[in-house]
Amino acid sequence: MSNGTPLGDFLRARREGLKPQDVGLPEYGRRRVPGLRREEVALLAGVSSDYYIRLEQGRESSPSPQVLEAVAQALKLDAESADHLNRLCLTRSQRPHDWGEADISPQLLQLMDGWEHTPAFVLGPALDILAGNSLATALHSGFDAFDNLARNVFVDPAGREFYQEWERAAHSCVAELRAAFGHDPESARIAEVYAELPENSEEFAGIWQLHDVKSKSQEGKHLKHPEVGDLHIAFAAFTVNGAPHQQLVVYQAEPAGPTATAFETLRAMATEPKLAQANAST
Repeated sequence: MSNGTPLGDFLRARREGLKPQDVGLPEYGRRRVPGLRREEVALLAGVSSDYYIRLEQGRESSPSPQVLEAVAQALKLDAESADHLNRLCLTRSQRPHDWGEADISPQLLQLMDGWEHTPAFVLGPALDILAGNSLATALHSGFDAFDNLARNVFVDPAGREFYQEWERAAHSCVAELRAAFGHDPESARIAEVYAELPENSEEFAGIWQLHDVKSKSQEGKHLKHPEVGDLHIAFAAFTVNGAPHQQLVVYQAEPAGPTATAFETLRAMATEPKLAQANAST
């Protein structure tokens, strides 16, 4: 995914995203490169410049927890980014061996199908849609395929119209992919999705280089369906018990509000083809 190492790329990106004044350092003269110098990060972390340079260059692959904590503080990493930093330093034997795709449990499928008024779907690490109920499918009916959220945001032309806060959706998708990559840097599926997106989206390539890391938030969303119009939803994401690499995403509308009414219209639209098919077969 780059010419460097995952650890070195992450450290470099976060270093370049900081200014001296962000960390309480004076700024002297013109800088040839953006952000902090390696020597400044080393000073803040209390390690030698040579050691920190080896970290960025991938020549020091097993830093101690104390060093990682000091570097995280020097780079002002939040808790999620600091966890990502630590995961990037794990060896293959230290990583979970069950992070790949897995079947969706029948109980979870039954649960989602029972939510007739609530869109719900299951995401894999590479933001693949592993399963979804009929209302979730109807909600995303304007896309060529409801199979991968990152592709919906960056590649499908419908994404710009569907996600009314497109920039936020784009940054969120990339940050979630980065987080998944930290758990499993050797994932063939994540590499496959990554290889496709930059070829079709310059925006994806630019945001990916920021190395932001963030799991799915609980913020609201403003969507726009081509047939029922604006939708203002709240949502929650849950880790699936027994399959920690899967996320159950549930969208909710304010009771008796315009979005709830729009969901009912979508539900009717999703049901009508089934009724028509049933009537045709009788």
